[in-house]
Amino acid sequence: MLCTKEDWDLSGVLSPNSNDPRVVRTRQLILDAFLHQLNLKNFNSITIQNITEQATINRATFYAHFQDKYALLEALLSDAFMEYVTKRVNPDARLSAETIEQLIFSLCDYHVSSNDCIKKYETVAPIIEENIKTQLELFLLELMSRAAKDVDPKTLKITATMLSWSIYGMTYRWNMDGREESPTDLAQRVVPYMMGGLELLN
Repeated sequence: MLCTKEDWDLSGVLSPNSNDPRVVRTRQLILDAFLHQLNLKNFNSITIQNITEQATINRATFYAHFQDKYALLEALLSDAFMEYVTKRVNPDARLSAETIEQLIFSLCDYHVSSNDCIKKYETVAPIIEENIKTQLELFLLELMSRAAKDVDPKTLKITATMLSWSIYGMTYRWNMDGREESPTDLAQRVVPYMMGGLELLN
């Protein structure tokens, strides 16, 4: 069964010029066509021609919206990732064991959905890994800054980096290893170790 645009909320990657319905419609056609191709082929096998033919547009129109298929991939998956995060974690929350658990659940949801919707997801994930870890790092840094206002900013930043890489890495490995335990069991096993290090910030 193929994943469709209903499986992911693609609103975040639509044109910033929301007042121009033609631009919005064209970008949606490109996104839908790309997602359809990702269901059928390995990302490396997808060509711009595959996308433009599916979207019934010409190459010039494609390049007016995206630099290349890598930019399109980042736009699609990176924004989908933040949708999963904000569904579970309130951006105004403070960093806590519960918040980290919810972030782990969000990443597990994201990997499962991407794995189910994209052929050979393991070949695509490394392309966007840095982008996603950066988004997660900024999100965590914002949460920590509210609770640890007196802590040196460099310490907060390196802690956010450590947490973002750890959360992404463990959930990616969990997915690639066949999801042998539930997201809840995974979180309960690793969060106490993470919180032990974070207590130094309090």
